[in-house]
Amino acid sequence: MLDLMARLEQLYDPGLLVAVFAAIAAVAAIVSVGMPLLANDRLGARMKYVARERDKLRARERARLNAEGPRVSLRKSPKAYMQRVVDQLNLRKLLEAEDTRDRLRMAGLRGQSALVGFLFFRVVLPPVLFLIVLIYIFFVGNYQDQPATIKFLIAFGAAYAGFYAPNVYVSNRIKRRQQEIQRAFPDALDLLLICVESGMSIEQAFRKVSQEVGTTSIALAEELSLTTAELSYLQERRLAYENLGKRTGLPGVKAVVAALIQAERYGTPLGHALRVMAQENRDMRMAEAEKQAAALPPKLTVPMITFFLPVLFIVILGPAAIKLMKL
Repeated sequence: MLDLMARLEQLYDPGLLVAVFAAIAAVAAIVSVGMPLLANDRLGARMKYVARERDKLRARERARLNAEGPRVSLRKSPKAYMQRVVDQLNLRKLLEAEDTRDRLRMAGLRGQSALVGFLFFRVVLPPVLFLIVLIYIFFVGNYQDQPATIKFLIAFGAAYAGFYAPNVYVSNRIKRRQQEIQRAFPDALDLLLICVESGMSIEQAFRKVSQEVGTTSIALAEELSLTTAELSYLQERRLAYENLGKRTGLPGVKAVVAALIQAERYGTPLGHALRVMAQENRDMRMAEAEKQAAALPPKLTVPMITFFLPVLFIVILGPAAIKLMKL
């Protein structure tokens, strides 16, 4: 009993307790410092694996595009005579605005040939139309009673219209192309959502959707194919998404591009964002259809007044007029 009491007193010895706690603290410090060094960096390994897979996909996409390159060419070389006129007159400096290339891309006109042709026709059309109208007024048409000043003013008006005719053509083409893309874009987003949620990468999803949507909208299929190529070639994927928004110029596409960039940067869920964007674009398409339907009655007012009301008055007042004539 005395030995047991002596051993208990030794356990409660302050010096022994301090030594034990100091040893425990030292071991805990060593473990806390050494465990992160000994543990595997799972996040870093995962990021390296994703980077390697992305490089493999990029290499495969480059090989496929190189194999298909000779058959498909989106950029054509400009005509030699157009190039000479543009270079000799220095039209790039005189007529090319800051947004000229962007507008041509939005119209589906890409490359150097489109820009050279646009500048060439802006210079050639005014004198050509001026001469044609002048010859017609003076020698062909029956305008002999008009003074020469009026004739020249009409010719100058034709030249002015010829100078802005390429801009009108590009604007109309942009409008038609945007309408085509806007109608097919919600369905393309649904297909893209299905591809992404099935486990495809974004490059494969874009390529698959571009193949499927080609029967509905050639313009949208072309834009998605270009985005797929840029995702394979460009170092920053953000630039490929931004170029898609610039080439289309549609608010719905730009919103989807912003969601893709955010998902790429912060790792947010892409499926939920695509589902919300698809619904928003579908609502925008329905709102555009409702707007066109609401604008139909005012457009029908003039044809109804011109064609329906005279016939209605004849049907109503015709018998009465006949009876009055007999009396």
